[in-house]
Amino acid sequence: MIEMNSIGLIELTSIASGMLAADIMLKTSEVELIISRTICSGKYMVLIGGDVAAVRTAVENAAEQIGYGVIDSFVIPNVHRDIFPALAGHSQVSQLESLGILESFSVSALIEGADAAVKAANVQLIEVRLAMALGGKAFATMTGEVAAVTAAIEAGAHMIAEKGLLVNKVVIASPRPELLNEMI
Repeated sequence: MIEMNSIGLIELTSIASGMLAADIMLKTSEVELIISRTICSGKYMVLIGGDVAAVRTAVENAAEQIGYGVIDSFVIPNVHRDIFPALAGHSQVSQLESLGILESFSVSALIEGADAAVKAANVQLIEVRLAMALGGKAFATMTGEVAAVTAAIEAGAHMIAEKGLLVNKVVIASPRPELLNEMI
């Protein structure tokens, strides 16, 4: 099993280029394929995991060799452990203290923002939803004390806004319990 202390992603406008990128990444380094699929609206994403050097090499080689259609890419060293269950939709949240929502025009910017958010404050990531039935957008939800969620949302929004891809950010104090049922 490959050590997963880092993740890397490449987001493309071309499905064909996306499949080629996945192949290049897997042939370049000893990395594990986490997600490789189409996303709305006709885009493609490849998310890999492994050690930092292997992930960095794989992402850089794919972006360099593909050229056409690369929207964005990233490597996150020491990715926060809450990212994986949130991506899979398996977070164990039973109630909402407050609710924070980050929304991005890009999958890659959102994952970077979500990682920055959970590293900035003591919050629990609920979900990271990636571009399916969202018109290519992505969003993350988190809960915790209002001050912590506010700090986390600000940190994540700052990261996304630096790329010019922030759609919105919201913090809801004492949300109604019905909102959690709609999210999970």
